[in-house]
Amino acid sequence: MNIELSGQQQLLTVRLEGELDHASTGRIKDELEAELMHTGAKNVAFDFSAVTFMDSSGIGMILGRYKTVKSLGGRIILVGMSREIERIVKMSGIDKLAEIY
Repeated sequence: MNIELSGQQQLLTVRLEGELDHASTGRIKDELEAELMHTGAKNVAFDFSAVTFMDSSGIGMILGRYKTVKSLGGRIILVGMSREIERIVKMSGIDKLAEIY
């Protein structure tokens, strides 16, 4: 899993590439939390356009970041999801918590 973080004012963009599973979610969480504290951003956009697989660990990671961002008064944005990942997101109910583009 490759992770690319970029910030712009109040928005932190997280571009993910590869498989979003148990092996990668801990690292993503740690890097994202550190970057949120460093930049002061309160909104997080996850770019899934290069994600090839996501399991329940990915759902848990998104939910955890939702709680963090919500406590900052921000929002979660999900972009570039494949049909398979969008189906998982909708089945989990995350589509009710995040903005999807």
